[in-house]
Amino acid sequence: MAKNSNQGYRIGAVKGRSQVQTHSGHWGERDRTTGQFINMKTSSKAPFKGVTKEK
Repeated sequence: MAKNSNQGYRIGAVKGRSQVQTHSGHWGERDRTTGQFINMKTSSKAPFKGVTKEK
């Protein structure tokens, strides 16, 4: 499991999740096994830290 370093980055990778950017520019986090969206980042248009990006 990834953990925060309190210095603006994560130590380790978040496993079992991926992220994709929506048309509005926000990032959505998805579960890799089911494909369902877990979380949408609306506070900022920056991607989630430590989560693999989909192509």
